Amino acid sequence: MRVKLLTTISFFTYQLSISQTEKVLHGKVISQNLVLKDVEVINKTAQTSTRTNTLGEFTISVKVQDSLIFYSKDYFFTKLKITTKDIDSNNFLVNMILKPEELNEVVINQVEFDKVKISADDVADVLISKKAKDLFWNTGVSDNSIREALRISFPLKGKQKKTIEVADDRLKKLIIAICPPDFFLKNLKIKPEEKELFIEFCDADPKSKTLLEHPNVLATMDFLYAKNEEFKKLETKNIN
Repeated sequence: MRVKLLTTISFFTYQLSISQTEKVLHGKVISQNLVLKDVEVINKTAQTSTRTNTLGEFTISVKVQDSLIFYSKDYFFTKLKITTKDIDSNNFLVNMILKPEELNEVVINQVEFDKVKISADDVADVLISKKAKDLFWNTGVSDNSIREALRISFPLKGKQKKTIEVADDRLKKLIIAICPPDFFLKNLKIKPEEKELFIEFCDADPKSKTLLEHPNVLATMDFLYAKNEEFKKLETKNIN
C-alpha cells in the first residue's frame, strides 16, 4: 500500500514538473489559407515575444496554461491558452481574421447655404391671405380689430441656434478595431444585448481616456478584463 502511494505521488510530481518546464513551441499563422509574416507573437504570461517569418512560422518558449497573443494591425488579435496537447503536437496553427476595410473619415468643417431673404411684410402677406379665406373674415362684421394688424404687430424673430452634442464614440471604435467579433461572447461571456451597456460602463471610467491617448493592445485587453469583473459583480448585486 505504501509503495503504491509513493508511486502515485511520484507520478503527479513528475507530471507537475513537466507542466512547469518551458518548451519551445513551433507554429504557423495564416489567414484564409495565406501565411502571415511579421505577426507579433506575445507570451503574455512569460512577458516574451517574437514575430513570424516570411513563411508565417514562429518559435517561442511556453509552458502549459501560458496565454499567447497574436497581433497584427490589419487583423483582429487572437488570444489562445497553451495546452499539453499543443506542446506535444509542436505544430501550432493559428488562423487570424482580417479586419473589414475602413473608409477614411471625412470631416466637414463648414457648410454654406444661400441665404433666403424674407421680410416681416412677406410673412404678414401670407397670414393675411390665409385669413381672407376665413368666412368670418369676409362677413364685414366689425370685431373692433384692425384688418392690417398682422402687418403691424407680427414680429419676425431670428432662428435660435441649437447646440448639438456629438457623442464621443472613440472608445467603442478602438475596441471594435482591436477585438475580434466573438470576443465579448467567447472571452468576456457578455451577452449580445449587454454589449452596448458594457461599453458605456467602460467609457464611464476615467482610465478609458488614457487608453484613447495611448492606444495599446495589451493595455486595452487588461482594461476590458478588469472592467468585466466589475460589470459581473454589479449585475450580481442588482439581481440580489
